[in-house]
Amino acid sequence: MADLANPRTRYKPIMIVGCTSSAGKSFLVTALCRHFANQGVRVAPFKAQNMSNNAAVTPDGLEIGRAQFVQALAARARPEARMQPVLLKPQAETRSQVIVLGRYDPRLTDTPWLTRKPHLWGVVRESLHSLLRDFELVVIEGAGSPAEVNLRSGDIVNMRVALEANADVYLVADIDRGGAFAHLLGTFLCLAPEEQALIRGFVLNKFRGDPMLLGDGMDWLRERTGVPTVAVVPMLAHGLPEEDDIAALAARADRARPSEERAIRVAILAYPYASNFDEFDPLVDEPGVSVSVIRHRQPLDDFDAVILPGSKHTAVSLSALRAGGLAAEVWRAAQRGALIHGVCGGMQMLGRALRDPHGLEGGGEIAGLGLLDVTTELAPAKVTQQREAHCVEVGSVTGYEIHHGVTVAGPRARPHLSDGLGWRQDNVIGIYLHDLFKHTAYRQWWLAQLGWQGRAQDWHARLDAELDRVAQAVMAHWPGLMLRPA
Repeated sequence: MADLANPRTRYKPIMIVGCTSSAGKSFLVTALCRHFANQGVRVAPFKAQNMSNNAAVTPDGLEIGRAQFVQALAARARPEARMQPVLLKPQAETRSQVIVLGRYDPRLTDTPWLTRKPHLWGVVRESLHSLLRDFELVVIEGAGSPAEVNLRSGDIVNMRVALEANADVYLVADIDRGGAFAHLLGTFLCLAPEEQALIRGFVLNKFRGDPMLLGDGMDWLRERTGVPTVAVVPMLAHGLPEEDDIAALAARADRARPSEERAIRVAILAYPYASNFDEFDPLVDEPGVSVSVIRHRQPLDDFDAVILPGSKHTAVSLSALRAGGLAAEVWRAAQRGALIHGVCGGMQMLGRALRDPHGLEGGGEIAGLGLLDVTTELAPAKVTQQREAHCVEVGSVTGYEIHHGVTVAGPRARPHLSDGLGWRQDNVIGIYLHDLFKHTAYRQWWLAQLGWQGRAQDWHARLDAELDRVAQAVMAHWPGLMLRPA
């Protein structure tokens, strides 16, 4: 328990790094943030740089990765841009939009990858030290793997952060992938001696089966590194938002699919650069609602609703819908009366046209699907803010905006949300406001349009309870983790 009467209490930062991407770093950091917050520690998450199109907007209108936003909620802290000072949002195979301290930076976006470090390290360092000053404990997440020796010269997120913070570092391997002991040993040997000295323990994550199957592997590893394996965390099913992985949403939807023959069926389209799809988690969790992620052309005749999520590159996403044949299926679904729902970029695709006079997405004009009487023009200024709006059918709702588009409605599109945030045209809805499905009354109304007879649950209360459950489950398998004075 932290000494809350003494504001100068400080603990050594804890840092989670991984042998690979998707080793479970974000999940473990989230669990640790909630565990120590429940112990009365003033804790904050930190990730120097993230690559994700799944973003959130902080209370002061700044943009950060969704994973760090959820980690702040786990820590019971106000989400802030300094918790994740650099965000890279992929726009093409070799290009990402660069967000620095929550704001789009066009100059750095045009700067080559390997020459960004001198411009970004000072921002990362100051953000880290400001959190270390203001909180008792900072739980840090690495990115990818510190063993990527080809990227070490530009590192601003892994071992350079560990050294700067003098953190207690734990190296995590996804044992479900196989080869975990080789991954741990190889990663450790790729580190410099001063970096190896920071490694306090190894963590085997996503373990299935009998622990006896591990045999003497942990002793073998310690003999070669001097580092103990401190935790074996089992594969834990959970309801936490996933970071930028449509496959994870699909898998979760499959697990949650109801057995009733007459469940409400919702399709979510997974086109290139789809973003912010964790906002549909509340639909997945409702009983009697079946959510399917659609990647390729298939008839949509059996679905009651079709959702077009946001997109980081709307023009490319729309072109992919057309080329793959799904645009035609959306049109057919609309004509038979299915509810078509577009969010942000998805809403822009439903309109008459998307114009790009400033070349933000390559320039020019592209015709929309023509299902909603709106036209969008992309503007250089990016809107990022939390908003309260009036929904014609529901009343007051809250969410967030994150877009470059300026949309003008024609006479056939009537207001759905106030202040130009959403329109409705018969069975087609388009909105700019993200996270509406996390609003209980809106979700209740929306599903009722499809004939759902259930009662919508409070998603925020459900998330908070799930954070507690996950923290307890992880710490049951990591009983020796202790805070050390800074």
